[in-house]
Amino acid sequence: MSWVYAFDLFGTLVFAISGVLTAVEKKFDLVGAAIIGFVTALGGGTIRDLLLGRTPVGWLKDIHYLLVILVAVLLCFLFRVHIQKLRKSMFFFDSLGIGLFSIMGTQIGLSFGISTPYAILLGIVSAVFGGVLRDVLTNEIPLIFRKEIYATACLAGAVCYVGLGYISPFEQIHMIVSMGLVFLIRYLSVRHDWSLPFKTIH
Repeated sequence: MSWVYAFDLFGTLVFAISGVLTAVEKKFDLVGAAIIGFVTALGGGTIRDLLLGRTPVGWLKDIHYLLVILVAVLLCFLFRVHIQKLRKSMFFFDSLGIGLFSIMGTQIGLSFGISTPYAILLGIVSAVFGGVLRDVLTNEIPLIFRKEIYATACLAGAVCYVGLGYISPFEQIHMIVSMGLVFLIRYLSVRHDWSLPFKTIH
């Protein structure tokens, strides 16, 4: 098992837990929470694969993704109080997760021969649209539409990954550095309350 695949499964677990906890806070039942966890974890990658015509979509070819989501549901319902106390740790892993998903999405887009800007957009879709679907289904304003820097961090990481590909042949190093950049931007933006400027036009 490669470190990328292992991290992908772990990222899926973290995203699924995020979705299930949101559903539980909204008083969803077990089935509803499981669906929200599933959508949060796999929604972005599913949209990416459908846009690329990459079928069956990735998770349909690997039962481990479904098992990981089931584990997330069980963990949340058995240890919800303990997991909620680990919100800061969850933020850490969530930031690493969106970093990995944005880079993997970009990588998959490039492997299909689409132009670089579209590949980068697919990377962002992979990372953030599971969260968008979660928020829409739980009647929340999606995180990427709020002031918090989220999709922008994914954009920076994907651009970094593509740029490094032009100057260095070391693929795994490109991924690690780009993931680190996404994490760093997310961490600093939350710690210092950074947001993108927006001026209302009257």
